[in-house]
Amino acid sequence: MPKKIILPEGTGKPLAPYVPATQADNIVYVSGTLAFDENNNVVHVGDAAAQTRHILETIKKVIVTAGGSMDDVTFNHVFVKDWADYVAINTVYAEYFPGDKPARYCVQTGLVKPDALVEIASIAHV
Repeated sequence: MPKKIILPEGTGKPLAPYVPATQADNIVYVSGTLAFDENNNVVHVGDAAAQTRHILETIKKVIVTAGGSMDDVTFNHVFVKDWADYVAINTVYAEYFPGDKPARYCVQTGLVKPDALVEIASIAHV
């Protein structure tokens, strides 16, 4: 099965050996996405809602580049640094998935940079 790398315009160089997304057939696998600027610095330090919005906008850009929309997201993997941010994260998350919600899980864990409060990876069928 051939695969295609999804690389939206303006994407910065990843911190590790990965790409923003890979598409195989009609499935887009979006890598774990954090609230990074083009230099891989965490943005919106201390604000889980703003980080979540930044992440979901980044994921949206990836999926649109692959020819889809946020309505095509079928599964999200959500990682939070602190459960205290859960409500703020979910409030923003609900704005991006107003209708039928994708399946998901959410776990608390350490993230790659200390100022990162949330990370989301997605699967979409476009």
